[in-house]
Amino acid sequence: MKRLPLVLLSAAIVGCSDAPDSSSSQSADPAIAESAATVNEVNSTLSYPETAKVDHVDTYHGQQVADAYRWLEDDVRESEEVAQWVDEQNAVTFSYLEGIAERGPIAERLTQLWDYERFSTPERKAGKYFFTYNDGLSNQRQVMMQDGLTGEPRVLIDPNEWSEDGTVALADYEVSPSARYLALAIQDGGSDWRTLKVLDIATGKTLEDEVSWAKFTPMAWASDDSGFYYSRYPAPDEDGAFQDLNLNQQVYFHRVGTPQSEDELVYGNPDNPDWGYFASVTDDGRYLVITIWQGTDSRYQIAWQDLTAADSSPAMLIEGFNHDYSLVGNVGSRLIFRTDRDAPNGRLIAIDVSQPNDEQPLVAEREDVLQGAALIGGRIITSYLKDARSQIRIHQEDGAFDRELNLPGIGTVSGFSGTPDNSETFYTYSSFNIPPTTYRYDVRTGEQETFRQADVDFAPEDYIVRQVFYQSKDGTRVPMFISHRKDLAPGGQHPTMLYGYGGFNSSQRPSFSVTRLAWMEMGGIYAVANIRGGGEYGQEWHKAGTKLNKQNVFDDFIAAAEYLIAERWTSAPQLAVFGGSNGGLLVGAVVNQRPELFGAAIPAVGVMDMLRFHKFTAGRFWVDDYGSSDNPEEFAALLKYSPYHNIKEGVDYPAIMVTTADTDDRVVPGHSFKYAARLQAANPNGKPALIRIESRAGHGAGKPTDKTIAEYADRWGFLAEHLNMTLPEGYGQATPAGT
Repeated sequence: MKRLPLVLLSAAIVGCSDAPDSSSSQSADPAIAESAATVNEVNSTLSYPETAKVDHVDTYHGQQVADAYRWLEDDVRESEEVAQWVDEQNAVTFSYLEGIAERGPIAERLTQLWDYERFSTPERKAGKYFFTYNDGLSNQRQVMMQDGLTGEPRVLIDPNEWSEDGTVALADYEVSPSARYLALAIQDGGSDWRTLKVLDIATGKTLEDEVSWAKFTPMAWASDDSGFYYSRYPAPDEDGAFQDLNLNQQVYFHRVGTPQSEDELVYGNPDNPDWGYFASVTDDGRYLVITIWQGTDSRYQIAWQDLTAADSSPAMLIEGFNHDYSLVGNVGSRLIFRTDRDAPNGRLIAIDVSQPNDEQPLVAEREDVLQGAALIGGRIITSYLKDARSQIRIHQEDGAFDRELNLPGIGTVSGFSGTPDNSETFYTYSSFNIPPTTYRYDVRTGEQETFRQADVDFAPEDYIVRQVFYQSKDGTRVPMFISHRKDLAPGGQHPTMLYGYGGFNSSQRPSFSVTRLAWMEMGGIYAVANIRGGGEYGQEWHKAGTKLNKQNVFDDFIAAAEYLIAERWTSAPQLAVFGGSNGGLLVGAVVNQRPELFGAAIPAVGVMDMLRFHKFTAGRFWVDDYGSSDNPEEFAALLKYSPYHNIKEGVDYPAIMVTTADTDDRVVPGHSFKYAARLQAANPNGKPALIRIESRAGHGAGKPTDKTIAEYADRWGFLAEHLNMTLPEGYGQATPAGT
């Protein structure tokens, strides 16, 4: 199979009550009280655009809830009023940002750091190697191919030629088994919708094939290269393409050289319009395996089909949305799955399709979390999380443990594509202070060599990555990574950014990012809290941060902030919180609950209205994690922490810059629009409450390099302004001294 990590959906599918909340009380921690007293109060002179209010009230289970900014939910493409509001807000925000002196040098330095060659982990097909490449500052990555390990790479796809502004991107690609064709998924303006096309690899020509309205789908080739399986939704109404709920997904087979109208319907269930499908073909081409899902909760049904049998059709193998069954591959008629059945941390099993009720254990559950596995060269490579960092273990095909792969340190490993009949594979290692290094690895002999190493303009040895553990409000032990320049030591005066996510079983691992590096170069501490709701310690850790337990997520994050202050890494006025999507919800919630604890906050593309998120596009999938306002008990819990509904007038909130995009059809921008409008109205003379609205950028995937650099220059500039941050001398002109 192509990818080792088996997180199918969370990343892909991955917003007023006056009742007091126990976590919102003032802290008695003397370190926090002392630092809060030193806040340099700066009254904003901003004049926000006037945002109209409407007299709209919803009734939930007998309780009335006002929604004065409901009109801001309208699609900016369809509403002149919303489009005007966006323009007026951006005018205020960008005027403010242009006045920040640090913004220019930060943008210069980000541009310098970004200018390095980036290669994805290569994948081998029919003796050829395929990978993506960016020369440094190109807006989009290219797809490259080379014959053998020493062949000269050539460009197969260059999305930089697709649009003048760089907003049309390659979302995914899949090479056919004999490397004759390449199926590609095109993303326009950051939307989750995909247009699928086919490239003839030998000629470099894009064929006339075109598939529309694909979303949340891989592309799985038939063994004879005749076509591929994919999932799509019915064509939406013209005015609802970017807001309406996604329903009635079905699996189709597209035959190369034919129009989409002739695609064969393979699988669907009109009686269950909320089901979705993820189709894959085993490496030997024999079996089609369809993973059936309802949301993001990693509970799947499995259907299968023997593609070598005449007149066969998909049949159920595993019924009931009870457990995770994620396909790894097959050995003959045995399908290998990762499952959490009777194993919250995951194990590997085999199911012979001729005896589907007989599950055979293969690799037993361990204390560490099994994230995924791959069948390569007669071995099973397993990827574990050990305290949120990667651990790789190699097994024999019968499941017997062979050896552990030695890694350089606290970091993250990705890759391991390959086939059962070839022992060659590649993996990439990185950490907060280590740029990506790709290794070529022989799974039979254990021999490895460095294949490619990123050359970034900094000295990794000048930075430290450490892992600490702290106690949350209820005594739960929570890990956190703290990264910084090695010349910094606890002293209570360091500008610090605390990042978190806390949802959808998604684990926050130590990996390299130019934006994080720039922050550390500036003299900032970068901390990542591995809070509940994620997958760092398996399903129990995940479930402890969902639905009625969601407050645990916020408590964990608040406790991380208190730890950083108590250990003298920073002070409240110099502590910022940052998170995106579900992490944007996190930031909005903790700022409402503990505004005195932070000097600044950046909630990005956040889910801010927790009563209505399930009414739009992919939002209905998130009910698995959040619950739903349609349920009385869950409604009460959601209303208690919903960022939009819990903004209170007259509160001294930290400086806040909301970021979103007008074309985000994952978390529709109305969430951020409504939140920002209410925040501005609540304390118009307080610290800045800005909203930065990007155009044609979506939820984040496929964003052009130039837009990304500009956005992070604005973010870090905003934080530098409000955390009283002094940049190193000459920053942005050359590599700062001592970094």
